[in-house]
Amino acid sequence: MPSEFPKRVSLLGSTGSIGTQALEVVRAQPGRFTVTALSAQSNAELLVQQAREFRPAAVVIGDESKYQQVRDALANQPETEVLAGAAALTEVAARPDTDVVLTAMVGYAGLLPTVAAIRAGKDIALANKETLVVAGQLITGLVQEHGVRLLPVDSEHSAIFQCLVGEEQNPIEKIVLTASGGPFRGRSREQLAQVTKAQALKHPNWDMGAKITIDSASLMNKGLEVIEAKWLFGLRNEQIEVVVHPQSIIHSLVQFEDGSLKAQLGLPDMKLPIQYALGYPQRLANNFPRFRFLDYPQFTFEEADTSAFRNLALAFEAMQRGGNAPCILNAANEIAVAAFLRDEIGFLEMSDVVESSLARVSYLAAPSLQDYVLTDQETRRVARELAGFRA
Repeated sequence: MPSEFPKRVSLLGSTGSIGTQALEVVRAQPGRFTVTALSAQSNAELLVQQAREFRPAAVVIGDESKYQQVRDALANQPETEVLAGAAALTEVAARPDTDVVLTAMVGYAGLLPTVAAIRAGKDIALANKETLVVAGQLITGLVQEHGVRLLPVDSEHSAIFQCLVGEEQNPIEKIVLTASGGPFRGRSREQLAQVTKAQALKHPNWDMGAKITIDSASLMNKGLEVIEAKWLFGLRNEQIEVVVHPQSIIHSLVQFEDGSLKAQLGLPDMKLPIQYALGYPQRLANNFPRFRFLDYPQFTFEEADTSAFRNLALAFEAMQRGGNAPCILNAANEIAVAAFLRDEIGFLEMSDVVESSLARVSYLAAPSLQDYVLTDQETRRVARELAGFRA
């Protein structure tokens, strides 16, 4: 067993889709990982169950009204400190008993804990793409300053990361992010106007939480991944291309200056990129299902329809504009998705809320961390107003 094991892992967002799969990886690799902290926003029951199994030094419940419930349930487990609220999450992310912080919470909430962890010298297994979308320049600067590793967990970015191992001296010509196209691939704007929440929550290939599933259906998820890729791999805007690949087997590709392409392939299973990030630089043996070419006799590719799926075009525009524009994009989208999930706005209206927010919220070319916090707050106020004061 390599000397760097066992790795001490702090798992922020342990009850969501990525978090629960990360704990499956930990279970399947006995002796290689120990869990030092767990957090959840509101799922107190599952958080308690996880804490009893993995016995971390700390658990954080984001919803402070559920603090007593979690504390009482773990009263007989004195080695586990129970905390609550956003400030506690940021404090736990920086604790010295951790080697790698897996940020698996959804949305803007991941930004401040990630900043705290980086400043404390922790490696980051990044499943919270919004951190780089909102504050990519700031985060990559902090990573360099503190000498930590930023290890991507998104399947597409993990694919690119894996393709770049051993290619440090070879400049990238471009990267190709693949997209499944979601459940509404090929539909016109007129057809998308009739889409229901139930239809949007049925992804053809991936099992994810509600917010990410809606983002995938609207192609905003791919737009956020485009911005994330820019910062992860130090790319110019024009070096990033999106191609629809409905089979979701080729997770992304890198093209080098000689025209050669490298791709990473595998079944659509998030446990592999999670394990690769946690175990890096080691590839750990596992019993995950194996891909067979004969099960997929055809790979197909299509151009992404940015006229029907306006969110992808808006993400490229926000990236091109830079500054706090991607932060505005993200905050407006979080409000729009929440409104759609409550049947308060239609599927296409989500893009309307995002586009109008980008036009109305104050633009800053060189924002500080505090500017990002204020931009997020202003955008949410504007987007709630645009969504009818209900989101």
